[in-house]
Formats: sequence, structure tokens, C-alpha cells
Amino acid sequence: MSYVRGEETADDPPAHAAPRPACPFCRITREAVTSSDDDLVVVRGETAYVVLNLYPYNPGHLMVLPYRHVADYTDLDDDETLEVTALTKSALRAIRQVSQPHAFNVGLNLGGAAGGSLSGHLHQHVVPRWSGDSNFMTVIGGTKTLPQLLGDTRDLLAEAWPGARVQ
Repeated sequence: MSYVRGEETADDPPAHAAPRPACPFCRITREAVTSSDDDLVVVRGETAYVVLNLYPYNPGHLMVLPYRHVADYTDLDDDETLEVTALTKSALRAIRQVSQPHAFNVGLNLGGAAGGSLSGHLHQHVVPRWSGDSNFMTVIGGTKTLPQLLGDTRDLLAEAWPGARVQ
């Protein structure tokens, strides 16, 4: 709720510190840092990382993205492209091991008109799907229920990640 209300948190830098990047994805760096921005990181690579979506469509909804702030897929260099692809494959394997979904939605929303709310920083969604996961709560209530805390989901996926260094 503090995010929704725009309130400061204990993790906000002191007034004399350098300003934090406006892009929430750019606040997550290669180095393991202890801040709320990094709490949902599942795994870090050299050029890209995987993080749980703070506002998931379904439990286990991940995003794979480069550290570098680029908007378009064609702006990725070869190393970033390869690592985003490899991390996406590993994400599918880890989610399958943890949650046994029936299917997946995997994709990019390039640009605001395509539905990208944070379109300035490319990010690929990996969304596990189950038959019947859109039910009356979503349709009538306009809300989604998640049976697990994000931190718990993050821990399960990090433990199941193939060959990864757990954060």
C-alpha cells in the first residue's frame, strides 16, 4: 500500500544520496544488493536477470530482462539476446518443476500501444497458465487471487532454478 500511496519506505535513500533511477528495472543491478528493489529477483546473469512480476497475472509470473535500459528487442546486443533466451528457457523449466502449469504465455509488449506499461525497458513476460485460471473473481470482481506470497514463490523458483546461483 505504501507504493500505491506514494509513501517513502525505509529503503529510500537519504536526501544526500544520489537519486535512484526512475525506471524500477534499472534499480536492480548486477550486484546482489539488500534493498526492496531486489527482493523478487530470482536469478542474475551477466547481462540479464529474472524477477517476479510485482503485479502478477498468475502465481509464478516472471519477467526476463536485460540490465541495460533498452526499449526494443532489436536494441539488444548478441550477448543480451542469448542470455534473455537462455534465462527464458530456464524459467520455463523452473516453473514447470515448481507449479506444473498446463501452459504458458511468453511474450514482449514493445511500446505503449502494445500494452507495455514500462515500455522504456524491454522485459519479456513468462506467465504460467492453468485451465480455468480466469474465473468469476477475475471476470466479475475485476481482481485476481494469488494463493502464495511473492517472496515464497521467489524462494521456490530460485531453489528450482537449473544450475543457478541462488540470491
